[in-house]
Amino acid sequence: MKQLRVGMIGYKFMGKAHSNAYRSLPMFFPDALKPEMVAICGRNAGAVQEAADQLGWHESVTDWRELVNRKDIDLIDINAPSDAHKEIALSAAKAGKHIFCEKPLALTLADAREMLHAAEEAGVTHMVGFNYRFSPAVRLAKKLVDSGRLGQIYHFRAWFLQDWIMDPQFPLVWRLQKEVAGSGSHGDLGAHLIDLAHYLVGDMKEVIGMSETFIKERPLASEMTGLSAKGSEGGPMGKVTVDDATLFLTRFQNGALGSFEATRFAAGHRSTNSFEINGSLGSVKFDFERMNELEVYFTSDDEDVQGFRRVLATDPVHDYMEAWWPPGHTIGFEHTFTHEILELANAISEGRQPVPNFADGVKCQAVLEAVDKSIAERRWVQLSEM
Repeated sequence: MKQLRVGMIGYKFMGKAHSNAYRSLPMFFPDALKPEMVAICGRNAGAVQEAADQLGWHESVTDWRELVNRKDIDLIDINAPSDAHKEIALSAAKAGKHIFCEKPLALTLADAREMLHAAEEAGVTHMVGFNYRFSPAVRLAKKLVDSGRLGQIYHFRAWFLQDWIMDPQFPLVWRLQKEVAGSGSHGDLGAHLIDLAHYLVGDMKEVIGMSETFIKERPLASEMTGLSAKGSEGGPMGKVTVDDATLFLTRFQNGALGSFEATRFAAGHRSTNSFEINGSLGSVKFDFERMNELEVYFTSDDEDVQGFRRVLATDPVHDYMEAWWPPGHTIGFEHTFTHEILELANAISEGRQPVPNFADGVKCQAVLEAVDKSIAERRWVQLSEM
């Protein structure tokens, strides 16, 4: 198998990111399976054909069921809204297709578990789209934790701050409707933080949280594209049914403590996806708005030079960077998706499951729902309850 024939469902924000990754992979990672962008699927025939032309797909279709069952497709890429993930993934597994699904994996933990079970029963490769794991600076943080250079881990604190819906006149897009998105900032932004915590520190034992919806109603959307939308001024209004902000605390199974904040109401923060890890021998700090950098502190440094140092994770010693540019020549958001597709392609070639896969999506969903349960019942919730 030298080519990976892809059928993709969804064509807007994530569709563009995934398409760019498929096109970039053979140029920078020529030894990997070469993606063949066979067909892209969406409900609007004109819009999806325009996307196919722009993004480089051979053809466009409007029936995802037909696409899933085509014999010239090896991989189904799901980046449609969250409420469509389960049905498409179950059909893809039944058809024996490999599956790449954006996060959150499903609307509910039960649905996520059903998707994992179906993929395992079918024996197909499955991956969930937690792209921030694939930043070289995050991979460096992982190496420092795993090697013991930070010592015993005491704290993990993370925050994902945005401000794109602060205007009360911003329309009621699908991300603000629970029946489509599952949750608001919690499942959209917080899911990334939860996955990073699992990746870097380990599994969680218990959680307690709180949330708020600051703007209860918004104008109905007449047009939606990615994270932008249009609505008619003075037109009908609709109820916001998800959280605008969610905060929670956790105790990890290894004894470390964690705090998490996800909000779309942090003025001045376009996409501040950050974490800090504190251990007995040192600390690291990361901010995706400066994604090529990791701030590192070691207690073993001489007292007169102690302090956080800026490490630019662009040298060939850092994960993936040998394939890109000379040291100091930085990469961006889009490269995380190329690295993600590289992991998927290599896993398919090697006959293994990629990381993160649907099991990681289930684990993240369990934390999301445990936090929701904690908020509803105003108490600590054990992950074992889920």
